[in-house]
Amino acid sequence: MGRLPGLSMRVLLTTTDPVRLSFLVALLRDGGCAPVVLDSAISALEGGIGAFPRRLAVPEEEAGQALRVLREAGETW
Repeated sequence: MGRLPGLSMRVLLTTTDPVRLSFLVALLRDGGCAPVVLDSAISALEGGIGAFPRRLAVPEEEAGQALRVLREAGETW
């Protein structure tokens, strides 16, 4: 099975902190990126206790821009 164009995603970080995740999503959107939070449905299974990390990803072609936005905002890890 071949890769479909535009569906390749780059995971930027993994976190259990919903506040930081929300901030980073807003930061990336403001920077012209289209971030996606992966694994967010697991919160329904865990009861919202934050035990399972969520992944923040962007389309592969936006990865460079997203990393620049995060770096300029002082978000390094």
